[in-house]
Amino acid sequence: MDFAIPADIELKLRELDDFIEREIVPLEREHPQYFDHRREFARTDWEHDGVPRKEWEALLAEMRRRADRAGHLRFALPKELGGQEGSNLAMAIIREHLARRGLGLHNDLQNESSIVGNFPLVQMLWTFGTREQKERYLRLDGSVRIGFGLTEPNHGSDAQYLETTATRDGNEWVINGRKRFNSGLHDATVDLVFARTGGKPGDPKGITAFLVPTDRPGFHVDFMWWTFNMPSDHAEVTLTNVRVPQPAILHEEGEGLVLAQHFVHENRIRQAASSLGAGQYCIDESIAYAKERKTWGKPLAVNQAIQFPLVELQSEAEMLRGLIYRTAWELDRKHHMEVTHLVSMANYRANRFCCEAADRAIQVHGGLGYTRHKAFEHIYRHHRRYRITEGSEEIQMRRVAATMFGGFGRAREA
Repeated sequence: MDFAIPADIELKLRELDDFIEREIVPLEREHPQYFDHRREFARTDWEHDGVPRKEWEALLAEMRRRADRAGHLRFALPKELGGQEGSNLAMAIIREHLARRGLGLHNDLQNESSIVGNFPLVQMLWTFGTREQKERYLRLDGSVRIGFGLTEPNHGSDAQYLETTATRDGNEWVINGRKRFNSGLHDATVDLVFARTGGKPGDPKGITAFLVPTDRPGFHVDFMWWTFNMPSDHAEVTLTNVRVPQPAILHEEGEGLVLAQHFVHENRIRQAASSLGAGQYCIDESIAYAKERKTWGKPLAVNQAIQFPLVELQSEAEMLRGLIYRTAWELDRKHHMEVTHLVSMANYRANRFCCEAADRAIQVHGGLGYTRHKAFEHIYRHHRRYRITEGSEEIQMRRVAATMFGGFGRAREA
């Protein structure tokens, strides 16, 4: 067993820090309204359903262009796509490192843009897409933007019960249904829509994933959901007799949930690493503030009421770091379904830890911590959603229980 961070990853972290200071921080300083207490309001187009402002998205695009030129953006992608095939372990360490730096253009929380890109849909297309699908959709220049439509008004975690259907009509499929919290629909050109094509409700088989151009007749974005953290890119979508050809199927007919699992496992471990880094930032800031803030003539830091809660959080951080790194290391060596219980443990615990760390940072900083002039409320609001999205923490615990208890860990199906 070797607990040292590999030398190549340490070198990458130094390269990223140098790049941030050289190219990203100056760009960020030119647009302070997106990063100070005005951030949520400056980023959100409140008069157009709360979607991200075009100016804000343009700034993010410029950040990505600079990161791409420097060779950082595609780090985790295959070499055929201009990447460096960065490992899951490297990505976990990098995501934690970037989040621990605090809020900034280098690693934006709200829409998960980063100088080291996380591209689960790109990885999915590369693994499961046909040659024609790769040629058409695998573009990182922004000309193709893919949404993700799995959740529905009546079905979230119980995706195998989804009610959206697709029926064959000659060489075409006709899709009918609704999607909720359909991510990326503020500007998506294509939506990855999951629909039942066979089997019965509750069957894991029989759900198919379709690449649906958003300009197809019958594809309608009803409205954007205004969420705890704004701006919003999560839409309510109605599909009425939307027609797509047979080649619109991604992977195989009836095997759509395989794609969903592939999507969430890499995302969950990277999400856990980001939560760990953001939570560690909250601890670090709280310690620094407690040392300098004096009440009753002495620093806050001498009070056990300040020390002990932060000791508890730091202990949790150290344990999580070991679990997250180990899980990412395992993902690099095994099929992702073999370590699904470790991914779930790391994810739900890290997301909960970050919320607790942000809440404690607010308390340590007192009234100042409650203001938007500090980052803690933004961190809390963003990471609070991770306790629900891509598998709620209850679903994650159920998955762990299934590994621990076998059939006794699975909920009984009707």
